[in-house]
Amino acid sequence: MTTRFKHLATAFEPFMLLMGVIGPLATLPQLYKLFFSHSEHALGLSLTTWVLYALLAALWAVYGFVHKNPPIWVGNSLGFLMDMAMVMGIFWHTGGTF
Repeated sequence: MTTRFKHLATAFEPFMLLMGVIGPLATLPQLYKLFFSHSEHALGLSLTTWVLYALLAALWAVYGFVHKNPPIWVGNSLGFLMDMAMVMGIFWHTGGTF
């Protein structure tokens, strides 16, 4: 890796860490609807999809942690928490219908 490219990658790291935090927060409106305003529509949500999202986020978080890459492990750890909140909400409102 060239020195110039390494410098750019290092400079980009804080921005990507911020994006890793902001990205999972995009799930908040969906969580609000599920838990507070439109819980009757939980049957229209796919429990299988959200379980898979949670599993993938967990795997990426472990990968990022192993490789000591904060933007990957921080963002995906938060994503895992958001996805699991969706899983719990869907399970709670539907009785676990896949």
